[in-house]
Amino acid sequence: MSAEKVLPLAGIRVVDYSHFLAGPYVGRCLAALGAEVIKVERPGTGDAGRQHAWFVGDHSGYFLQQNMGKKGLCVNTKDPRGNELMRKLVDSADVFIENYRPGALKKLGLGYEDLAARNPGLVYCSISAYGHTGPDSHRAGFGLIAEAKSGIMQMVGNPGEAPPLLRISLGDMYTGIHAVAAINAALLGRVKSGKGQHIDMALYDTLVSMHEYAVQCYTLSGGKEVPVQTGHDMPNSTLYGVFRAKDVDLVIAAQVDDAWKRFAPLVERTGGPAGFGEDTRFHTAAGRNVNRLEILSVVRPWVESRPVAEVLKMLDEVDVPCAKVQRIDEVLQDPQILARGMVLEQQHPVLGPIRLPNLPFRFSTYDVTQTEVAPELGQHNAEIASGLGFSDDQIAGMQADGVLYSK
Repeated sequence: MSAEKVLPLAGIRVVDYSHFLAGPYVGRCLAALGAEVIKVERPGTGDAGRQHAWFVGDHSGYFLQQNMGKKGLCVNTKDPRGNELMRKLVDSADVFIENYRPGALKKLGLGYEDLAARNPGLVYCSISAYGHTGPDSHRAGFGLIAEAKSGIMQMVGNPGEAPPLLRISLGDMYTGIHAVAAINAALLGRVKSGKGQHIDMALYDTLVSMHEYAVQCYTLSGGKEVPVQTGHDMPNSTLYGVFRAKDVDLVIAAQVDDAWKRFAPLVERTGGPAGFGEDTRFHTAAGRNVNRLEILSVVRPWVESRPVAEVLKMLDEVDVPCAKVQRIDEVLQDPQILARGMVLEQQHPVLGPIRLPNLPFRFSTYDVTQTEVAPELGQHNAEIASGLGFSDDQIAGMQADGVLYSK
């Protein structure tokens, strides 16, 4: 099936006035879906993400990943000329993205009320740690803070030990993709109403919403059950967890009855205790959970006695879900990941070929592969200003005075 030439968000202009991760990720997603995304940065250092490792020369991979497919504008919005340019830009836009502390942009006349008064159809998306309402709305925060406060971190790790860092920016990325959904919903709603929206996204909110079990466990038990750290398996979902083979680790998911009834006889046939596969105590989820320690005392040594390749082969043959715990180099060589196009190669004008994670969007006829690399600081200043009606002399004056900045 041939790819559509016009992407779903073609004709939508997005002003990405955000920094670091959550906001830029939203802009990247919208750009991949066809929107014209203008990345606005401050003079001097630009987005703080440009100073975040991993570096190749003076280019940040962090910035390259989250800002591909965008145009770059670097403007001093504190200067009246820069502020006027910014307002004209937003007048022409459909979407505005920001992730500053609530109230920060009002000082520049770039808060929702000011911009919506000029552009009633504007979809204005704010991302912050706690949102724009509530007693903590004034507080600064990052994904780490939201992960700690949300109850997620407290459930991770081994009992009695300090919880580990998650090592991925769960709060930022999860909030970001929810913002993408909300923005698209607001754009669709605007077709009928003609009016924009202020979308108020909070990292803390989104992580609390992510609890698929812990909240209901507590509320429906009348406050008696509080999920805690369980280490490498889940006491309420036996057998489901991480196991150590002779060489490396793997995960096994035999927690549903059908999978267990294929798994247990396999263990019995290949060295496990007689009767393990037919033991009816283990044939229900409740029974397995009650007898969890007995089950683990059999399964752990069974796994530990074999190399991971052998365990995976045996489990695959009886259709029990399993996987090796892979390092990132193994992930990038995984035939499934390569077949799905999840490693994106771009041609950078300075760095040459670069490889970055792709977005997971797959459509039947849209090709959303991003070939355009992230912009250099202020790369499209003149193009954008000219498109807003500024004359060559005005643009040259702003460039000479540092109102428009490039590097």
